[in-house]
This record gives sequence, C-alpha cells and structure tokens, in this order.
Amino acid sequence: MVRRAAALRSRMGGHNVASHTVIVTWKRAALAPFAATGLSVIAAGLLACASGSKPIALGLAGPVSDPRGASMRLAAELAVAEINRAGGVRGRRLELVVQDDSAQPEVAVATARALYADRRVVAVVGHLTSGATLAAAPVYGGRRPLPIISPSASAPAVTDAGPHVFRVCPTDVAHGAALAEFAARRLGARRAAILYQNDEYGRGIRGTFADEFTRLGGHLVSDDPYVPDLPGFEPYLRRLQRQGGADVLLIAGTAASARRILPALDTVGLRPRVMGGDALASLETARGTDGVITSTAYLPDRPGARNQAFVEAYRAAYGSQPLDHRGAAAYDIVYLLARAIEAVGPNRSRLNAYLAGVGTASPSFEGVTGRIAFDPQGDVPAKTVALGVIRNGAVVTAEDR
Repeated sequence: MVRRAAALRSRMGGHNVASHTVIVTWKRAALAPFAATGLSVIAAGLLACASGSKPIALGLAGPVSDPRGASMRLAAELAVAEINRAGGVRGRRLELVVQDDSAQPEVAVATARALYADRRVVAVVGHLTSGATLAAAPVYGGRRPLPIISPSASAPAVTDAGPHVFRVCPTDVAHGAALAEFAARRLGARRAAILYQNDEYGRGIRGTFADEFTRLGGHLVSDDPYVPDLPGFEPYLRRLQRQGGADVLLIAGTAASARRILPALDTVGLRPRVMGGDALASLETARGTDGVITSTAYLPDRPGARNQAFVEAYRAAYGSQPLDHRGAAAYDIVYLLARAIEAVGPNRSRLNAYLAGVGTASPSFEGVTGRIAFDPQGDVPAKTVALGVIRNGAVVTAEDR
C-alpha cells in the first residue's frame, strides 16, 4: 500500500494522498461493453479499498456510447480505479457520474444541466468535441460555476468559452499548421485538396491548413465542405480528378467520414497522400488505411516511463480496446483533478481557482500527454502536436518511420 500511495503521489505531481484504504462499489454497467477485457483487472484492486466517507463525484461527459468516446471513458475509469486503490483523495474514493452527450450540441446542453444540478459533482471531464463543449459551456457557468476540462475540444472558439472552461489539447490552429508543414516540407506536396466537415472542428482544421500550406508556396486545387449524411463523395473526387488531382488530400472531419472517402478514392482512381486531424482517431482499425497521416495531441509510443506504465496498465485492463489521445488526456485530467481536490478540497469555486493557477500559482502537471500549464484562457499553449502515420493497424510516430 505504501508503494501504491507513493506511485499515486508521483502521478498527481507530488501531492500527498491519504494512505488508508476505502471500499469502492464499482458499477458493472460502466464497464459492461468491455467486461471481458478489463473488469476483472480493475475490480481486483477496487475491492482492496475501504472508507465510510461519501465519494467525491466527477462528471464525465462525451459520446461514451460511440467509438470516439470509448477510450475517454475507459481511461478515466482506469485513473479512478488506480486512485481509489491507493486510498482515494483525502480519504474518500472518487466516482464518475457519466453522461452521454452523443457529440450533439443540443444533447450536450441537457447533459450539462444534469451535471450542473448534481451537487455531488465538483468538476467535469469533458466534453469531448468542440461543438458539444461550446454548447454546454454557458450551462456550467451559472451562479456556482462548475469547472470543466476537455480532453480534445480543439476549436479556437473554446478559448473564449469562459473562465470555468479548460482544455488539455492543442487547438486546431496548431493541428492545421502542423499538417500543412508536414505536407509541404516532409512530403514535398505542392497541390492539396481539402474535404472538410462543415462544423466548428472541420472549419478550424481546414482554415489553418489552407493558410499555412499556401504560405509555404502550395496551391489549393479544391476546397469543399460536406455534411455527415452526404450520400457520396465521388462527385467531389471526380471533379478533383478532372482538375489534375492533388499530392495530398486533407480530410478535416471524422474517422467515419474517412472510412467512406478512402474507398471512393479507389473507385475514382485517385492516389493522393491522405491526411487528417485528431478526429481520425480509430481510423487505424479500418482496412486500407496504411499510410494515412494524422495529427494528434498524443501517441501511445510517446517516450517516457510514465507513459509506458500507463499504456501497459490500459492494455492489461482492456486488452485490444483502442487507446487514443482522448483516453490519455482523460486519464491526465482525472489525476490533475485529484491533485487539485487534495490541495483545496472538493469545492467547485476553489477547484476552479486552483485550475486557473496550474503552471503559475501552483506547479504545472506532468501527465502522460506531456506538461499541462494553463494560460489565462484555460488553454495549454506549450502543448505540441504529434504527427502519426497508420502502419499495420496502429498509429505510430511519423517522424520515426
């Protein structure tokens, strides 16, 4: 138990954690889709905890029933399990109050209202997407602001969502520029085509990529918006073919869109190098995706003992379940919130003030995704974008391959 507490203090940035054990009742429903791979591993540790105190509740908001939200939820549950196994925070166990926002702004508002009204909830991990985060932010900023930390809401507009809104990922400005620089400098691309989903995320990636690519001397052959329920992409691609094709095709949209666009490229006979932002996470599980370049805030092959330990723990708990930047960031957020609660207690306003000072009034947080230090807008300007490439069903660091 002493070793567990010491390890937890290290993960929380050196703050003390109560060393006595607590009993945790883990809800099987939370892990039902993944029971075969992870439940027994986590449950074994949780049964070692004991306390008569009421748990400290953290909200978790995102598309948790969607593949995009699976890693986020599993990694957050793993962090909670580890913290509880080591004695909890201030002698109390943590628990997650999970709300599924389906990545839809109107649903996100309803889930935010539920979490805001739940007086047990002292902070929220989420929302996952930019549109949902922006829609929900005003709800959390009520008379008693509830701090939220998004793992992956990267739209520039999130910067101005309110003093109670934080995120631990780079913005679309960084993603689009990094992709453009990789295309121009590393791939030698001179002609680019863009297909972007017409939402906050797609427009953000598209805009910064286009600006940087043309600044570097590249030419945009085509630049087309789409909606998720578009019947097919062949008309766009046939027009691109008539225009002479492109060296690279940026898909500023989701993995679901990319799974439809890639076969359409084969049908039309185009062979550009395909690129996309972090919303392409999970595309590696589809066939015919080798060679696709993605930008992301985190890759599992990131160097460092701490990240290696996290990846091993995640694999031990969940087997082959995908691990992406959303999961790694959610894991870091839970540990950061545990450090904050240990420092100032489970109080919304005090937690909000503490988070605003991470990196200034209090030490930065060293997580598996890198250093977290918030600026006055709740962003992490020091966080850099990683470029990955899909190889044999996994995303690996592009610079090393």
